[in-house]
Amino acid sequence: MAPAQGQDWLKPLQNLAEDIVAPLQELERDTSRPSGPVRPTPPVVPRPSVAPVAPPVPLARPDFAGDAVAGEDTELEAEDAPGEDSVPVTDEPEPVDETPALPEARPAEADENAVEAPAPDDGAMVEDAAETGAESTASAPARTYQSACPALIQGLVEGRTLPPITAGQCGSASPLEITAVLSRGRMVPLSQPVTTNCNMASALPAWLASVDGYAASMLDSELAQINTGPGYVCRNRYSAKDGFLSEHGRANALDVSGFTLADGRVIDVAADWLPARDPEGRLLCLAHDAACASFTTVLGPEANADHEDHLHLDLGCHGASCTAQLCQ
Repeated sequence: MAPAQGQDWLKPLQNLAEDIVAPLQELERDTSRPSGPVRPTPPVVPRPSVAPVAPPVPLARPDFAGDAVAGEDTELEAEDAPGEDSVPVTDEPEPVDETPALPEARPAEADENAVEAPAPDDGAMVEDAAETGAESTASAPARTYQSACPALIQGLVEGRTLPPITAGQCGSASPLEITAVLSRGRMVPLSQPVTTNCNMASALPAWLASVDGYAASMLDSELAQINTGPGYVCRNRYSAKDGFLSEHGRANALDVSGFTLADGRVIDVAADWLPARDPEGRLLCLAHDAACASFTTVLGPEANADHEDHLHLDLGCHGASCTAQLCQ
C-alpha cells in the first residue's frame, strides 16, 4: 500500500504535461498546413531536341589561302604531311557542298577600235585646279559695302556716290563727287567737281552760308561760285616723298582758291588776301575764320608758303580724342 500511495503525486504531473504538449502539437500541425489554396504544380513538358546547326560554308574564292597567315610558308613537308592511313574512317556520309560555285572571271576581250586613255598627269591636275580656283576667285570679287550720305539724301549738296577708291594706303570706301553746295535756299556750284567723303560734304553747307551772308551784306553781291582746288589726291603731306599721308589721300580735305560773286567779281586768295582791310581781304579772312568752326584743320597764307594761294580745309584727327583744332 505504501508504494501505491507514493505514485499518486505523479498523476497530476502527467496530466499537466499532457495539457501542455497537446496544444504545442496542435500548433505545430497548424503551422505546417498551407494557409491558402494549394496551386497544382504544372507538369514538366520535355523540350524537343534541336538538331545542331551546321556552320555556314564559306564561298569558294580563287585567291583564298585557307588559314594561312601572310608571310608564312603554308606547304607541309613530306614527312609531316599525314598519310592516307591516318584519315579516320567513319560511317557518316561526307557533307555535300551545296554552295553554288562562282563563275570564273573571263578576260576582257580586246577591242581593236579602243584607244588607251593616257595616264593623268598629277602636275597638270594641280595646275588645272589652281587655274580653276583663280578663275572662280576672279569671277566673284569681294563685295565692298558702302554707306549712304545724309547730306546728299537731304539735298544739302548736289553730287553722286562714287565706287570705292583703293590705291595702296590711299582711298575711301564711300566717296562722293560734289558739284554744288546749298546756301541760303539755293545751290552754289563748284568751279569743278570735287571728290570728297560724306563728312566733308556735310560740313560745307554751314560754312558756305556764313561766307555767302557776309558777301551779300558787305559786298552787295552774293556768291555765284566756289573756286575750288583738288579734293581727293593720293599724296603725302606737302607732296613729300616720305612722311605722313595727307588728308587729301583719304578724300577728307578740300582746297578753296577763292569765290566768284554774282556781279562777276572774282575774289582770289593769292591776289586779295592782303590788304586785309579791303572788302575782298575781309571776305577771305572771314571765310578762313568761319571754317575753323566747321573743320578741324584750316590752313591759309598765314600758315606757310605752301598755302599762300588757297585755303586748306580738312577733318583730320588732332589730339588724343580728335577734338583739337588747327587753325592757321
